[in-house]
Amino acid sequence: MIEKKFIDSEIEKYKIMKFLEKSLGQAWIANIDIQRTPLATRITLETLSPGKIIGRKGKSINRLTETLKKEFNVENPQINVAEVTQPYLEPRIVAKKACKYIEMGKKVRAVMHYLLKEIMDAGALGAEIVASGKIGAKGARAKTLRVCAGYIPKAGEPLHLLKRAHISANTKSGIIGVLVRIAPPGTKFPDKDTAEKIDLPKVVENAKEIERRGGEI
Repeated sequence: MIEKKFIDSEIEKYKIMKFLEKSLGQAWIANIDIQRTPLATRITLETLSPGKIIGRKGKSINRLTETLKKEFNVENPQINVAEVTQPYLEPRIVAKKACKYIEMGKKVRAVMHYLLKEIMDAGALGAEIVASGKIGAKGARAKTLRVCAGYIPKAGEPLHLLKRAHISANTKSGIIGVLVRIAPPGTKFPDKDTAEKIDLPKVVENAKEIERRGGEI
């Protein structure tokens, strides 16, 4: 009985997280943290646009709180909103940006090089961006493109020190999945001296800003 309650709790937490991601898509959510206590359910949202979540005079956040109570039976939800100050160190935001650019028709490899440069310029110790799917014209075979810089461990305990996110882009040729892994500044890896200088590949160092169409994303 205890085990079943624990499993149900995790399933409900996942459903709540998916609901928040979908309903707050325009707010550019970076992270969602849900903690249950005997007195309340604390939900912390890290976002680029706190104002879009809070709304005028708090109307949007109050409406969101009521929805969590009624549709998900969350007891006494307390929503805290924190602003993201370094968007290029947040894998979810980077992956969403990549998907937006790809859906706008930008060249996938150029998008990856540009975003990788932005991540490293923000102070990351390492980063990796992987795009998988039907990259190219309609009818093209599925393939995988990968760009990386700095130090990104591939196995063992250091993997847990990375921040990662996976988002999918819907294009005319099909679905393209974008995986982003970032080693944040200050991360201490047991098998690596992170004080050494990071040299970016020339193709990344020379990456130009992607021309934006249809406004800021």
